[in-house]
Amino acid sequence: MELVTPSIGIIFWTVIAFVFLLILLRIFAWKPILEAIREREQSIDDALNQAELAKVEMSRLTAQNEELMKSARAERDLILKEAKTLKDNIVNEAKTQAHNEGVKLIEKARIEIDNQKKAALAELKDQVSTLSIEIAERVLRGQLSDKAKQQDLVANLLKEVELN
Repeated sequence: MELVTPSIGIIFWTVIAFVFLLILLRIFAWKPILEAIREREQSIDDALNQAELAKVEMSRLTAQNEELMKSARAERDLILKEAKTLKDNIVNEAKTQAHNEGVKLIEKARIEIDNQKKAALAELKDQVSTLSIEIAERVLRGQLSDKAKQQDLVANLLKEVELN
């Protein structure tokens, strides 16, 4: 059993070596380890704070982005509305202009038809008067070739003429 139970000297030196080791560890190992742990804890806290700030900034940017999107949609809707109004105005103006041009063309065609009609009537009257004169001339030549017929014609004309 002697092997299992240590002697007082071994226990004493073991305790002294252990205390010495604890002092050395505390001086050279625990301080740097604890300092590293504190630095790590601080860096984790800083990272959490930065993450929270980033989250707040992201929320702000998201809200700002939403506002910009709303503004862009409103502007797009306004531009589309203006474009539709402009298109309607152009179409209506084109219709009105086409209608006016059609009315002008129809009126111009009526005037041209009236002018052609008047020209045709004038030409027809001219031809009728020319034919009437030729017929009258031939009739008069036939009647005036005889002296008795001439006198009868003059007498008839004088009877028809009333003196005022």
